[in-house]
Amino acid sequence: MTRGLSYREAGVDIGAGEALVEAIKPLARSTGRSGVMGSLGGFGALFDLKAAGFSDPILVSTTDGVGTKLKIAIETAILDTVGIDLVAMCVNDLVVQGAEPLFFLDYYATGRLIGAGAEAVIGGIAEGCRQAGCALVGGETAEMPGLYAGQDFDLAGFAVGAAERTALLPRPLTPGDTVLGLTSGGVHANGFSLVRRIVAASGLAWDAPAQFDPSQTLARALLAPTRIYVHAVLSLHRAGLLKAAAHITGGGLPGNLPRVLPHGTEAVLDRPWTVPDVFGWLRRTGRVDTDEMLRVFNCGIGMAVIVADRDALRATTVLEQAGQSVQPIGHIAAAEGAARIIVPTPPRFA
Repeated sequence: MTRGLSYREAGVDIGAGEALVEAIKPLARSTGRSGVMGSLGGFGALFDLKAAGFSDPILVSTTDGVGTKLKIAIETAILDTVGIDLVAMCVNDLVVQGAEPLFFLDYYATGRLIGAGAEAVIGGIAEGCRQAGCALVGGETAEMPGLYAGQDFDLAGFAVGAAERTALLPRPLTPGDTVLGLTSGGVHANGFSLVRRIVAASGLAWDAPAQFDPSQTLARALLAPTRIYVHAVLSLHRAGLLKAAAHITGGGLPGNLPRVLPHGTEAVLDRPWTVPDVFGWLRRTGRVDTDEMLRVFNCGIGMAVIVADRDALRATTVLEQAGQSVQPIGHIAAAEGAARIIVPTPPRFA
């Protein structure tokens, strides 16, 4: 009698998936916070907004991924930071709307589940959740042979936050308001299709010393995780100083800062800021012009916040006490038509 086929022979190992769930339960527990009900492993996650301290909450939700930065992580087997990127890309989008991140779910899809690699990725997700103060309440691990080749995998993240109805952002802006830039931790998680083309053109191997930071390999330097700004931005907001904030992701400052500006205003970025060396290396090696650099990359500013000019020094102190490096980069001015930014003196790329 011919033996029948099994799911495992078709490429899906249910046992490996169950083992992974058990392995990551301590990671999820380490992210616990007020409001979480139940534990990892149920069909759904429950969250009590009243227990989290809200009286008239508005829910805010986001979803995002890590993009082709994953290709570098996969090719180099450096898997401990992309989970932080995943959380950061979601929770930084929540906080600019005045919301406190509450809980996070992830979707991890691969052709073949390898426990150590998956645990490293989810360990990064847990670390990102701890930094953001949100709970990792669940997710989905999908083993899909035939759809993903070799060690390839993909990640998606889903975050939910809440804000009191009266605390939503942005608030009204006034000409003369100051724009402060919060320093990025590197390229973050946008523009990596161009980054990978530039690296290929350079002829450098991923394990070569980074020319812009010889203390690290090129891969490790480029995989520096996206900075999580939640604590700093919420501290500024709760101090009553924050008028608006923009997470600087794909599209750079020109594509993201105008999203929080009202019609008839412009952000004049006339205070050149310090650009990390990685961006100068990318610009030189890829012969990328300045306008394209500003449209593709954060160029050193991972988050922009807008405060009243009279509050700029106090706001800087609050942000620095929350662990951020802050630079004044411009001001708000009246203008005709749709919101925009202008950069009279482009930043200097080393």
